[in-house]
Amino acid sequence: MGIAGVSANKLEWLQIAKAVAEEKSIDKQIVLRAIEEAFERAAKMRYGAELDIRAHLHPETGEMSLRRVMTVVPDEEVMEPQAQVGLSAAKLDDDTAELGTEISTALPMIEPSRVQTHLAKQVITQKTREAERARQYEEFKDRVGEIINGIVKRVEYGHIIVDLGRAEAVIRRDQALPRENVKPGDRIRAYIMDVREEPRGSQIFLSRAHPQFMAQLFAQEVPEVYEGTIQIVAVARDPGSRAKIAVYSNDSSIDPVGACVGMRGSRVQAVVNELQGERIDIIPYTEDLGTFIVNGLQPAEVAKVVIHEEDERIEVVVPEEQLSLAIGRRGQNVRLASQLSGWALDILTEEQESERRQQEFRERSELFMTGLDVDEMVAQLLVSEGFETMEEVGYVELDELSSIEGFDDETAQELQTRAREYLEKIAEEQNARRTELGVEDGVLEIDGLTLPMAVIFGENEIFTVEDVAGLVPDDLTGYTEFKDGERVREPGLFDGMKYSAEEATDLIMRARVHAGWISEEDLYADAEEESEGETVDPDAYVAPERPIDAAEALFSSEGANADTAGAQTDAADAEPEGQGA
Repeated sequence: MGIAGVSANKLEWLQIAKAVAEEKSIDKQIVLRAIEEAFERAAKMRYGAELDIRAHLHPETGEMSLRRVMTVVPDEEVMEPQAQVGLSAAKLDDDTAELGTEISTALPMIEPSRVQTHLAKQVITQKTREAERARQYEEFKDRVGEIINGIVKRVEYGHIIVDLGRAEAVIRRDQALPRENVKPGDRIRAYIMDVREEPRGSQIFLSRAHPQFMAQLFAQEVPEVYEGTIQIVAVARDPGSRAKIAVYSNDSSIDPVGACVGMRGSRVQAVVNELQGERIDIIPYTEDLGTFIVNGLQPAEVAKVVIHEEDERIEVVVPEEQLSLAIGRRGQNVRLASQLSGWALDILTEEQESERRQQEFRERSELFMTGLDVDEMVAQLLVSEGFETMEEVGYVELDELSSIEGFDDETAQELQTRAREYLEKIAEEQNARRTELGVEDGVLEIDGLTLPMAVIFGENEIFTVEDVAGLVPDDLTGYTEFKDGERVREPGLFDGMKYSAEEATDLIMRARVHAGWISEEDLYADAEEESEGETVDPDAYVAPERPIDAAEALFSSEGANADTAGAQTDAADAEPEGQGA
């Protein structure tokens, strides 16, 4: 591709532009403009880089012309003589020249040197590549979420480069199936995970490990999924090894599991073959969370499910002989079930659950024996009736205590008096601790903030109202995230206090009002928006109700903090898993 060739054949550039445009699937005008820019750069090397030189390639004749362009300015304002010309001088050449217009003069055509020709090639190549990448981005940006076929072009350090015909994409090493051997020339199917514009152009990222890749494969193999009769609610995968998929039928006459399995397993087997033998458990979805968890832990048998909504955790109790099967090899079964449901799962045997409940019973009994100065029988009676914390004894309706068999009004009143005296003593100790830690008195003026919370703040170097106002709800309640395919719980300051995200948000907003960051009106406005347009009376708006006494948090989680470690994933290597579909 030589620029000098234009002198021998003026149509050469048009032929080149047409060929490049067809090969790269880009607009011919983009290539023509790239050729013009190449000539402009070559001309500036000849006539001066400071000049404004413009090239024009006639789209029909292939004639190339060069012109120098200058802007007309007042005579006294000519600051750049290479690009500006005074009005009087301009009128000598063209009496119609006006201020602000551009005038151009023809320049002799050049025969570029070898260096200029090389630079021109670089310009054309660069512009063509930019146009090609822009075309790829526009073509694929709306196809994220689709499955696409391609041919393996090469494999670099585990990353698979795929030729899509009109574009090139990459399957990064972490998005490929483990132990899958591919070589150049192999046909491959993958999920379009992302299309991004990057400094070096658009990039198409494919995946064979993404959960939605499996969902899309089922949509291709199962007509009911493609038509929407059967919905794939959730997918959890350990790529290349095992997966769980939850399905739901909008038509009660159609069995979603049977439809996905197919006659003699033909449909699910087609997906398994595409995923290099990945075993798939197809699970019927139900809105009843307990039933869904039981189904999700198949093939293990579950004895009982206990849901703890306050911290999005579920306890699953299984027979001793089912423990290894429920957990799975290296925790795979319980991990996939957790991903499928979105809840953290704790697996316990029936014996472990019994021991834990006995431990909770003993701890609560000891709490009442110590705090109320009663004998073991009375303390155990209170625990048996469902009392868990000292606050419940101290501030419950009196008739709830007196109605217990063996108690009368006088006994109930005495128990409440002792409970409140105990709580007041604890509150005094906590206030002294709060002062010792350096937490300002103003922190206690925040609506809804208790002494135990203030102590926790002090232990975590949160001393002022401004410090509290600068927190976010996750700091108080904690949060969960997936790391390396496993759900990981990051603790919050108020872990174990049964403190909700809504309560944490309200506490922080109240602190910001107290600190002067926002006004009460702003707080009411936020509340009104959350009520979807319902009128909020500022005088009626109050923070979420909290226990009356300041010592609440010290004991509210006595039982919750006795959670057993259970049988976690590292105890799971003993027995093999159940077979998938």
